[in-house]
Amino acid sequence: MIADTSTPLPAGLPHRPDLPFVSVIVPALNEAENLPLLVPRVDAALRCAGHAYELIIVDDNSHDATPGVCETLAKTFPLKLIVRIEPKNGLSGAVLCGFEVAAGEVLVVMDADLQHPPEKLPELVAPLLDGSADFVLGSRHVTGAGTDENWGLFRRINSGVATLLARPFAGRVTDPMSGFFALSRETYARGQRLTPLGYKIGLELMCKCRVKRVKEIPIRFGLRVNGQSKLSIKQQFKYLEHLSRLYDFCYPRLSPVFKFAVATGLAWLIGLAMVLLFVNAGVDRAVAPALAYPTSIFTTAVFHLRYVRTQREFLSTHSPWRDFVLIALAEWSVCALAGMWLALRAPAVTVAELFVFSFGLATLVRYLLRKEMLQDLRGLRQYSRRDDSQ
Repeated sequence: MIADTSTPLPAGLPHRPDLPFVSVIVPALNEAENLPLLVPRVDAALRCAGHAYELIIVDDNSHDATPGVCETLAKTFPLKLIVRIEPKNGLSGAVLCGFEVAAGEVLVVMDADLQHPPEKLPELVAPLLDGSADFVLGSRHVTGAGTDENWGLFRRINSGVATLLARPFAGRVTDPMSGFFALSRETYARGQRLTPLGYKIGLELMCKCRVKRVKEIPIRFGLRVNGQSKLSIKQQFKYLEHLSRLYDFCYPRLSPVFKFAVATGLAWLIGLAMVLLFVNAGVDRAVAPALAYPTSIFTTAVFHLRYVRTQREFLSTHSPWRDFVLIALAEWSVCALAGMWLALRAPAVTVAELFVFSFGLATLVRYLLRKEMLQDLRGLRQYSRRDDSQ
């Protein structure tokens, strides 16, 4: 539910008629102390450059004085407040909500905490106007950029790993997680099946809007002036889930195979450990694989849980867990029968050979049934083709 508590936008803003109207979207949560500092700086930067603009504050139901502060600021500045009574999808959802009500031909996103310098707004918008880019990022890592924060070794490693993981679809962009960016409405309109998660909406848009030309401008990333950072360990895990979605979107054929291989490899390692444990405990080799295989099923169930949670809206089946159980019973049965058959047919077979044969056949059954019952992202690919054909 969205409540719009804005006042009418002030008229008569001086601007150059040849420049497009700019919408600046600022997601906010308990930013009452920062907004009175941010808004005049945004206004000064864009007015001096000749831009007519609107400032859209998307408030995720703050518990401080944010609505009242916005009401006061709206009397002086072209500010519009959108309150999300029941916020969904965090900061990313707030940004998309702002895009939906924005009137500008150019869409800009920035944080409310003054870490993104408003004075850089004209420079951020300029490459869109001269046609040299269709997506522009304020980067902390290009020449001339920097940060006022004292980043420790752990945070630098964390940032570097996060950037490396995004490189397959973000290219050579140095700061793909930047929350300070601009794009044209035309570029935004190319977006397909936006499913934001967490804080990295810029990465989502670069990927799903099929952005080809990205330009980074140097910024000095400032210190948060008031309030507390919203970044947490939970957001770090959301970022990994978000990356998983983007890999699915960009590599719809390769991604499911890779994930299947990772889940299967881990399940095999655990299964092998259990087989050796049972054999060393005196269990008959013929039944050891059957007794060990449930641990493999449990391991894949953990991956399946993540898959169902993150891709539910794209699933082609309405009963993903029922189908998972049916597949698990089938592969377990194959594993048990294969192990007993080989042990009886070849009494001299080694434990390793027995394991590979029984688990290998069970894995083959899993792969074939998952493919047949759309238990992977082939369902997403079919959904994509339907969308693209409309």
